Order: sequence, then structure tokens, then C-alpha cells
Amino acid sequence: MTDSIKNRADATSDQSRMTLPPTLFLSRKLLFNREASWLEFNRRVLEEALDKSQPLLERVKFLSIFSTNLDEFFMIRVSGLKQQIEEKVTELSLDGLTPIAQLKLINETLRPMLAEQVRCFKEEVLTELEASAIVISPYRTLSDRERRMLATYFIENVFPVLTPQAVDPSHPFPYISNLSLNLGVMIEPNGNSGNDANGSATRFARVKVPPLVPRLVPLGEDSKTEFVLLEELIAANIEALFPGMRAAELHPFRVTRDADIEIREDEANDLLQAVERELRKRRFGTAVRLEVAASMPGEMVRYLASSLRLAAEDVYTIDGPLNMPDLMALYKLDRPELKDKPYAASVPSALRTNESVFDVIKRQDVLVHHPYDSFASVLDFINSAAADPDVQAIKMTLYRPGPDSPVVRALMQAIEKGKQVAVLVELKARFDEESNIEWARRLERVGVHVVYGMIGLKTHCKLALVVRREAGSLRRYLHVGTGNYNPATARIYTDVGLLTADPDFGADASELFNYLTGFSHQTEYRRLLVAPVNLRERVTALVEREIENQKTGRPSRIIAKINSLTDTKLIRTLYQASQAGVPIDLVVRGVCTLRPGVPGLSDTITVTSIVGRFLEHSRIFYFLNAGEEEVYIGSADWMQRNLDRRVELLAPISDPRLRKHLKEEVLDVCLKDNVKARRLLADGSYERIRAAKGEEAIDSQSYFTSSSNEGST
Repeated sequence: MTDSIKNRADATSDQSRMTLPPTLFLSRKLLFNREASWLEFNRRVLEEALDKSQPLLERVKFLSIFSTNLDEFFMIRVSGLKQQIEEKVTELSLDGLTPIAQLKLINETLRPMLAEQVRCFKEEVLTELEASAIVISPYRTLSDRERRMLATYFIENVFPVLTPQAVDPSHPFPYISNLSLNLGVMIEPNGNSGNDANGSATRFARVKVPPLVPRLVPLGEDSKTEFVLLEELIAANIEALFPGMRAAELHPFRVTRDADIEIREDEANDLLQAVERELRKRRFGTAVRLEVAASMPGEMVRYLASSLRLAAEDVYTIDGPLNMPDLMALYKLDRPELKDKPYAASVPSALRTNESVFDVIKRQDVLVHHPYDSFASVLDFINSAAADPDVQAIKMTLYRPGPDSPVVRALMQAIEKGKQVAVLVELKARFDEESNIEWARRLERVGVHVVYGMIGLKTHCKLALVVRREAGSLRRYLHVGTGNYNPATARIYTDVGLLTADPDFGADASELFNYLTGFSHQTEYRRLLVAPVNLRERVTALVEREIENQKTGRPSRIIAKINSLTDTKLIRTLYQASQAGVPIDLVVRGVCTLRPGVPGLSDTITVTSIVGRFLEHSRIFYFLNAGEEEVYIGSADWMQRNLDRRVELLAPISDPRLRKHLKEEVLDVCLKDNVKARRLLADGSYERIRAAKGEEAIDSQSYFTSSSNEGST
């Protein structure tokens, strides 16, 4: 036990311990508000954009991600709070706030962050872009030649797809689609055309900025670095849409709608049809946010808000370009000197052989750590299974396979070669429902046995099972992962996966698939921890074992790397472990409602968040266990939904080499990060961890990209 860990354990034993109530619910002293914690996570994303040491286009990327995150937050979390208010729900949040109080908290926290985002873009990023010969020019600054050229572009590429929608007694206020960018226009007769049938009154019209036309319009056919914003081009040519009228005022605005779908699974005869029905409803969700340009006069703001049935606090005034996610187009420019240095993903040394992947896995377990290890290793496993004549069956779970999925193509090829293929395609993967429905139908058409998820549960585990005939008997090979079978996200998310031929794992996986595809009511597994069957119980028991070890003077420690921590029952057990003196280090990327470092409650708990080049997504769990270390990887965060309402999977790491690698070369490096890591304080704020004078600066993600990863074997 290191001195720092021992000191933490000793500190707790010397302090009076807080008496824990039977439940942590409704206590602001014991829990952080979930929505506030999420906003703090997005603040960390914004801080990456504000960091002037970042390559310029990386700063643009983080500005875009900050806004994309907020869009989803409003579509799901804010819309949920508004629905609670509408339905007069009296249930309080975990920390005892009403829905109205939470909306107020969100509003007050978010507005300064939005102002800082716009300031960063206008005062820093735009200037640096121009210095790097990437220019977004205001239309008013363009030359006559450039305006003539853009007028031609407008007529040929923009005008035909524009549809102005006026509001008058015969034209009610139009439907404004979710996340669309629009122009609010006040139009009036130009004085030369006489009064029209509706008189001379000024009227409102809406023009949707077409999403299929590039938001950044190039200044010339050969220009790849000089642009004008599409909405400014439309505004400059607006009168082409209203012949005989004059545009008195014109201002951009954007609407966010409720996009959460609620499936009454207990009433659904066909889950596929139920999901499709709800997806059609999503398009017409209730408005939850109105973003308007700072130039928009109050009268137009009030008109839009009233028409959308929004209150003043739902209106966000933006003194800069709306729909910031469109700026990701800049990140796609071929300017490598303005981005993070490229790196070459490696292949685990055990797989750098002429042997078949099955021969390697039969001999030893193999660990892959993405994106530092290439996802090609996993694809090779699936492709080899599809092509190998000795493979009899392939079973997989698919949560977010992504577009043009090579995994799905491999499964189709396996069917063509006469193999049995069964796939659980989770239709309820949020915002990927339509894509998953399409993949499910394509798989079904070629003869794959497809299961559309499970009634009442979302299947989130990442599991592939291959059954191969060898020497007259069947052997099972598995891939268990923390991330989706998606090559695109595998390049930008950090995840780990295990390739194994462990017989107990194989038997457990077979029984799990029987549970997913049939009517099995499996209640026990040999090695795997499965939610909602035994995962909560087993994880709680692992924590309680560390408590017992600490009390009896044996070495104890817990390290967990997860995306979110909100489950109050598990948090209570962690508090008990801390009060017993167990050193606990948590690496939580996003939401964390546990309060660390509270005297008498959580003295021995640290919470670190790493936000960097890649999205930290892996879930790894370490228990010292009196020196008999145990390490698990899997799909489950420590949230109630993951433990009770999803099918999740954690797998123990049997090979001592791999346990050591995950502990010393992954978890320990994350805990040593003093460049991209922030430490959660007892008041809910985060502070950046900085290298002490003379201490080596460690950026964990840079460490992994520069490492040969020889330990991933």
C-alpha cells in the first residue's frame, strides 16, 4: 500500500463518521444534482475549447461537441423535466429538488457558459482561423465580384430548395422542425406593388435554412478555406423569395424539441412497430428551447416564444452563429498542422502472427485497448468466423453498429456460407433507432435470426460468441467488450475488449444468448456478472469484501473507471467503504452524484474526470482483495438503469498478465494524468490537476498513443 493510500485510510479512522441514513434520497449534503453534474461535464468539454494550447481545429471540434451535447441534453433531460411539470409530478430529484428548481438551476448555470463559448469563438478562434488562412467572411465585407459569384451559387444551389412560409389568417404558424436553423422575416409591400389582398400590414414569414446545402458556402469553386455563412447568403437574396415585397427585418433562430420516445412495451404486440410508431411522433415533439440571434427584436422573440408555447426562460439569446455543430465542417479540412498529431493504431503482439485468430485465442486470452489497438483485431475475429468452414454458429449483440457496418456485412457473408447466425439488434438505442431498424431488416432478409431487443429491458452488453467444430467437438470463442461494434467510434472512443476461449465464459455466453433470444430464465452464471440477474448483487459483494478486509487489517482498495455514477444504493455502499477506511479511486468521465472528500463520509474517495482527444468510454473495475487482485471489464456504468433495467455484462480477467496490464498500464496511468484530468471537489466543482514543480507531465491519452502497448496480449 502506497503512503498516499495508507494516509487516506488512516485519516478516516481518526475522524468521526457521519451517520448514514437508510437511504440517500433527497439529501443535498450527500448527493450532487444529476443535471448540475452533467452541466459540469459539458463545462469540461468547453474548457478544452478554451485551452489555447490546443491545436486550432481541435478547439473548433470541442466548441461543436459542447453544442451537440447540449442539444441532446435539452431533447432528453430538459424535456423530461418539462413533462414532469406539465403532468404535475411531485417526485423530487435525488438531491431533493423539484423539476421547476432544476430547470432554474440549469438556466442559471448554462447562460454564462454559452456566453463564454460565443466569446471564445468570436474573439479567439475566428481570429486564429483567419491567421491560418481559413476565413469566414461576413457577407457585408464581400466585394462586388464575390457577391455576383455568390448570387449565381444562390440561384443554382439554394433558391430551388427554399420554401418561405408566411403567417396570415390562411397560413397558421408553421411547424418548425427539431434543431433546424431558420430565418424569421418581417415582410411588407415595397410601395411599388400596391396593397395585396391582405393589406399593407407587415407580416411574419419563416424560411428554413436547407440542411442539405453546406452551411459554409465557399467563396469560389476552387476555394476550400474562404467561406460565407449560408444564412447570410439567403438573407442577402431574401427578396427573391418575396417578389413585390420588402424584407423589413430578418433574424436567425433555432428550435429544440422533445426527442425522447416512450414505448409502452407492456402493450406492444410488436416491438419493431412500436418503435417505428414512436419515431414518427419524435418529429413532432414539444418545443423545449428557442435560440435566437442577439439582433432579434423583443417583439419577434416574444412572438416566436408564444407561438411555440415557450416561456421567457426557455429563450437563449446567442450573440454569434447559431447551430454551432455545423462548424465541424472546418475540422474536416485537410490541415493536419492544425489538429492533433496522427498516430498509428497497433495490433496486440499476440495477434502479430501467421496463425489463425482462433489458434491464438485458444492458447491465451488477448486484450485489446481501443483506439490505441486497432479495431481491425475485432473485425478480423468476426470476419474469420464468417469465412472459417469449421465455424458452425455466430451470435452477437448489436447496439450502435453505425452506417455501412463491416460487422453486419460479415454476418451476412456468414449466412451465405451456411452458418447459423443469431443477432440481437437493440432497437431502443437512443438516436440510432432508425439505423438499427434498417440493419435488423437487412439481416432478416438474408436469413439471420434477429431479435429486436427485449420487452422491458434495453440490451446494452457487448458480446460476440463463435461456435467452432474442432476435433469432433465444439469449442466456443468470445469477444467481450466495453464499446460498440462500430469501427468509426472505435477510433475516437477509449474501450477495452477481451478475446477468450475460456470454457466457463463460453458456457455462460451460450446461456445468456438463450436468455436473450428465447424464454430462458437463467438466474446463475459461472463467471460472468449479468444485469439484471446478478450484477448488482455481485458488485455490492465485491465492495463489501473490501470493507471486511479493511476492518480485519488486510489490504483493501477499489479503482473503478466508468462513464457515470448515479446509483444511490451503490453510492451508499461506497460511502460505507470509505468510512471503514477503504481507499477508493474513481475515474468518472461524466455524471457523478457521489460527493468525494467529505469529512466523516467520503474522506478516502477521489473522483477524477479525463476529457481529452478521445471520449473515455471503457469500464474497468479493480478490487485489491487482500492481494488476490480481481479485475473486471464490461458494459455497465454504476447507474440504476444499468444495474436494474438493462442487460449488461461484466467479465473477470483471468490472466494475471492482463490483470497487471489493466491495473498498472491503464488505470494507474489514468490516475497519474496531470494534463487532461480534473479532480471533483466536495462542493461539486472540478479543478484541473497540474504537475507539481519538477514532476513529469502525464497526458494519459498521449501516453497510450505513444506506447507500443506490448502489454496488450
